[in-house]
Amino acid sequence: MTTYTSNSPYYKTSFTSGYLDVINFRNIPAEKDDIEYDIDPKYENRPDLLAYDMYGDVGYWWVFSVRNKDIIRDPVFDMVPGTTIFLPSLATITNSLSS
Repeated sequence: MTTYTSNSPYYKTSFTSGYLDVINFRNIPAEKDDIEYDIDPKYENRPDLLAYDMYGDVGYWWVFSVRNKDIIRDPVFDMVPGTTIFLPSLATITNSLSS
């Protein structure tokens, strides 16, 4: 059985018969310090690069789709220039993932 780190999107997802079950995303809540952001062309289809530039960790690539559920359904291909999303602070992510 594989163990995922706490910043992995699969951390709370269970295994069934040796297979990863349907993903169980953790909630990243809206907070007052969220940044409203228009996706820059250099981040098109690259949430990993935005995560690195924002948080210093490519492992948080999935946070954008969880925080913006109504805007980003596909965490990679919905990252298109001009789309406005909300970026949570690193403190919000850390607090959400520690619970």
